[in-house]
Amino acid sequence: MRAPRLEVFDSTISADGTPQPLVELGALEEAKIAAFEQGYSAGWEDAANAQQSDQRRIHADLARNLQSLAFTFQDARSHVLQAIRPLILEMTNRLLPEVAHEALAPTVLEALMPLADKMAEAPIVLVLNPTVRDRIEEVITQATGLPIVIEEEPSLGEGQVYIRFGPSETKVDLTGVTADISAAVRTFFSLNAEEPHHG
Repeated sequence: MRAPRLEVFDSTISADGTPQPLVELGALEEAKIAAFEQGYSAGWEDAANAQQSDQRRIHADLARNLQSLAFTFQDARSHVLQAIRPLILEMTNRLLPEVAHEALAPTVLEALMPLADKMAEAPIVLVLNPTVRDRIEEVITQATGLPIVIEEEPSLGEGQVYIRFGPSETKVDLTGVTADISAAVRTFFSLNAEEPHHG
C-alpha cells in the first residue's frame, strides 16, 4: 500500500516543477535567533524589574521596621526615665544636701593642706556660717594644728566657707554645687518630658 501524499505548505513548486521553500533557511534561522534574543532580552528585563521592585519593597520594609524600633526605644526610654524621676529627684533633694553637709569639713581641710606648707606664723581665716562652726573647727584642729581664726558670717549658706590666707582667698561652696546639681537633674527631666512621644 502506498503512503498518501500530503501537500507541503512551506514550499511552492517552481517553474521547472521542483519544490522551492517559501522562506529561505537563512532567513528562517535569523528569525529564530531574533525571536530568541527578543525573548531572552524580555526575560532579563522582567527579572531586573522584579529585582528592583523587590529591593524597593525590602528597603521600604526595613525603613518602616527601623522607624518602629526607634519609636519603641524612645517610648521605653521615656517610660524608664519617668519611672525613676521621683527617686532621682528625691535623692537630689534629700540625700545630696546631707552628703554635702558631711563633706564640708573634709573639703575645707583638703583646701587648707596646700596652704600649710606656705605658712609662717600668719593664721588662716575661715569665714563660715555659725551653724557649721563646731563641726569644721573640730575636724580642722584635730587634723592640722594650724593657727586658725574663725569668723562667723550668718549670711553664708551652710555649705559655704571662705578660706583667707594673706591676700589670697579660696571659696568652698558645696551649697552652690548642690544647687547646680539639683537644677541640672530637674532640667534633664523637664527636657525629657518635653520630647515628642512617638507611638
